[in-house]
Amino acid sequence: MKHAFPCGCLPLDLVGTLRARRNERPRECLETPADLDDWLDQSGLLPGSHTATPAVLADALVLREAIYALVWARLHGEALPEESVALLNLHASAPVLAAELLATASSAGWRPRGTAAEALGNIARQAVAIIGGPDATLLRECARPECTQVYLDHSRGHRREWCSMKTCGSRVKAAAYRARKRDEALA
Repeated sequence: MKHAFPCGCLPLDLVGTLRARRNERPRECLETPADLDDWLDQSGLLPGSHTATPAVLADALVLREAIYALVWARLHGEALPEESVALLNLHASAPVLAAELLATASSAGWRPRGTAAEALGNIARQAVAIIGGPDATLLRECARPECTQVYLDHSRGHRREWCSMKTCGSRVKAAAYRARKRDEALA
C-alpha cells in the first residue's frame, strides 16, 4: 500500500499526504493524477477509479491546504480563515458520489461510484462536519516533531499523543528508550 491512513478520517488523512510539512523539504505524496487515483482507491472512497486529471489534482491540493488551514486555526483557537472557509464550502457543494449495488453469483455488496472531483466533495463535506461540529475539540497534531499529521483524539481521557502508535508512537518510544540506555551507560 503506497498511502497511509492513520487517522481513520479521510479529510485528515488527505492533510497527511504532505508529510513533514514544516520541514525544509516536505514530502508530497500526491504528485500526479495517478497518485490521487491511488489514494482515492486505497482509501476506499472511490475504489478502482481512474478519473483524476491534472486540474482535479490541483483542486485536491488546494482543498488539502484549506482543510489544514482550518484545522490549524481550530487547534490554536484562532478565527477560521475566510478564504479557506469559502473554498471548503465550494467543494462541499459538489455533487455526491453515487452508490452502486453489486450482485455476483457468490455475493452482493456495494461501492461508491463517481469521479475524483465528486470524491473531493465527499471529503469536503466530512471536513465541514469535523471543523464545524463537536469533533473540532478532538483535533490534535502528532507530538513527534518531524510529523505534522493531524487526527481526532477519540481515546479515553483524550490523551493520545501520536497520529499512529505503529509509526510515530513507536519511533518516539524507541528513541526515548535508547536515550535512557545511553544515559545509564554514561552514568
